[in-house]
Amino acid sequence: MTEQASNAENQNPQFSLQRIYVRDLSFEAPKSPEIFRQEWAPNVSLDLNTRQKQLDGDFHEVVLTLSVTVKNGDETAFIAEVQQAGIFLIKGLDAASMSHTLGAFCPNILFPYARETLDSLVVRGSFPALMLSPVNFDALYAQELARLQAAGEAQA
Repeated sequence: MTEQASNAENQNPQFSLQRIYVRDLSFEAPKSPEIFRQEWAPNVSLDLNTRQKQLDGDFHEVVLTLSVTVKNGDETAFIAEVQQAGIFLIKGLDAASMSHTLGAFCPNILFPYARETLDSLVVRGSFPALMLSPVNFDALYAQELARLQAAGEAQA
């Protein structure tokens, strides 16, 4: 019976967050200090990207990159980027579930950390707080799957 319990434990899906960390951080304010003397009417552009790689065994690194460019009129006020990363222990999932976990679930965990880091960085640059809206990573993942399927059908 102990052997059956051990086998059941090995087959049950497991997910565990091991570590969250900043992999890379960048801030540039090319028009400082002149930009601080202008009327503030920002235009915010956000780029979001994720990538993952398998580490040893069942450990995976997922990196969420948020890149923000803020312009005031025609001038770039600042450019800020954070690569928020996490190490996750994931095992016992089928390929589709693993793909969804790495592509949507893990980035969803990392986003609040990345958003807070980016906001703190912008405020330290003496700009108003940057309050990014929540992101639906499940919807983004579904869109990417649909895009890949459409590209596959177009190639076939």
